[in-house]
Amino acid sequence: MKKNVVMLVLFLWSTVSAFAQTDPAAKKLLDQVSKKYDAYNTIQANFNFAATQAEEETYADKGTLYLNKPKNQYRILLNTQELVSDGKATYSILKEDKEVQITTAEDHASSIGPNNLFTFYKKGFKYVTADDERAGAALLNVVELTPLDSKNNYFKIKLRINKNKHIHDVLIFDKSGARYTYTIQTLYVNNPIAASNFVFNKANYPTYEIVDLR
Repeated sequence: MKKNVVMLVLFLWSTVSAFAQTDPAAKKLLDQVSKKYDAYNTIQANFNFAATQAEEETYADKGTLYLNKPKNQYRILLNTQELVSDGKATYSILKEDKEVQITTAEDHASSIGPNNLFTFYKKGFKYVTADDERAGAALLNVVELTPLDSKNNYFKIKLRINKNKHIHDVLIFDKSGARYTYTIQTLYVNNPIAASNFVFNKANYPTYEIVDLR
């Protein structure tokens, strides 16, 4: 089940197609969210992750995302793995396997990755608003997105947005019947982030196998 985290990271790199808008109210809301995130150069987000498979098997994890947007750099820390990108290469550190996989960093605007996790919805989806929902005392706006590319392995994404026009959570509906949820717990923006967060230091992983897939 823990391998689903790797699969979900791969989901973030799925290529998307042309922009399509359907619901003016949904577009207005997403434009407000986009305006917020476009103004941030750095983001640190603590999040929870939950997965439920079609056979009801569940898995949960928590992590932290560090993002330097101008340099297309990020670091994602999870219990079972880490991902580090210096803008040129991405290092996937698999803790249980003691393996580091190196790939070329994605830099295409038409792809979804940690560098645009909070703005991926801008392209490749048609979308509509749904009824507001509550999470505790918070009232959340809801937008449901359908990918234009039917080859994607997910058929719907639900975004819930808080009163600050920040994303509260993202729920992914997979065609297999699985459900994946990212919930943003805390968000820190435009704070200095040490450059070392975005550098892979091989010396820190002396017993790991390095697999260069570039």
